[in-house]
Amino acid sequence: MSQGVETPVRGAIRWWRRWPDWAGYAAAGWSLMYAMLGLFWTAGGDGFPFAPIHEDRRSGSILEGTAAEVGAPIIAVLGLLATVVALAMARGTASRGRSAAMIAFGWVTAAVLTLIIPDYTLIALVAFAPLLLVFTFTGVPGPQDGIGDILYWHRTNLIILFVGGLLWAAATLAHQRRRRAACRHCGRRHGTDGDGRSRQTLLRWGRWAVVVACLAPLPYEVTRVAWYLGHPLGISREFLTMMQQTPGMLEIGLGCALASVLGGVLTHGLVSRWGEIYPRWIWFKAGRPVPPALATIPASVVAVVLIPAGLMMLWDPAVSDGWGLRLPSVPWVLWGAALGVATVTYHLRRRGACRHCGPADDAGSVRVGPAGRSAGRASRPGRGSRSSAW
Repeated sequence: MSQGVETPVRGAIRWWRRWPDWAGYAAAGWSLMYAMLGLFWTAGGDGFPFAPIHEDRRSGSILEGTAAEVGAPIIAVLGLLATVVALAMARGTASRGRSAAMIAFGWVTAAVLTLIIPDYTLIALVAFAPLLLVFTFTGVPGPQDGIGDILYWHRTNLIILFVGGLLWAAATLAHQRRRRAACRHCGRRHGTDGDGRSRQTLLRWGRWAVVVACLAPLPYEVTRVAWYLGHPLGISREFLTMMQQTPGMLEIGLGCALASVLGGVLTHGLVSRWGEIYPRWIWFKAGRPVPPALATIPASVVAVVLIPAGLMMLWDPAVSDGWGLRLPSVPWVLWGAALGVATVTYHLRRRGACRHCGPADDAGSVRVGPAGRSAGRASRPGRGSRSSAW
């Protein structure tokens, strides 16, 4: 197999598995759509999502409060520029120098859209998704008027920007891998040496990352438990009284703290044997390999949405009433970064054969994981080998 050449595979491939083919065009389409909105707002159209608004309808974005006369033209210009760059990356015909510039532009755009501009809305949606259904029909907690009082336009816009950032990250990654003559799907460069890390190195990095990811949320967990028990740790007594008088508010804070602790337990699975092989206490799956996606997908989502929530606490002036509301959430930036590192190392240790470029045991790749699943679709052994693990 020649370096960087992807081998066609047989059978139908689901559309999301073909993401390197369409990510650039999707990023271009999203950028053009937002550029058109920028032109609309520049022309005086309503709905500019960062304009000054009543306190109850504002977001915690770093751009909140920007005047439409200033922000809308910038959005239009950057959106049109991004459209051109995304199309060029999708076609892959740029020179080496221009390609490097486009890759830098792409990663900066992805980081700004996913990590810098959003606020805590994304982590709230992840954490409170089941509770949102309860709130929609009961109004608990607080006297609000349904889901519209949570996902209003200033917040919904941040979700749209976040999705655009993910598209830009995918488009940039696919283009970067193409320029490296690597497989656009898995990133391997077959026929090269030193392109991967050993299993033990990845495991060591993952363990350190897990330690950091478990320690970072401790300040948040301690303060929320203290409030539930009636101690105004880091807040005023008046603010604690207000929370006690709001149905469900302290209970939700306690639930978030307990969910964080549970998340820490699950994070250990990224470096533990039970994170690769179902343990005995999961009797209906005991001894079978854990599908890597079962760990990597939720961990990746949480890692990405934690960072903007933590960054928001650094620059949102609306977060006041004591250090207990702001400082315990700042380490979420470190939490998200560490969880991301742990997830990446887990993925590299567990990944099997790439169905697009060949087996995973070429030089420079990491062939790991229990026999049965991680060996890939090309050479899947029988169920009798499911007990082998690292």
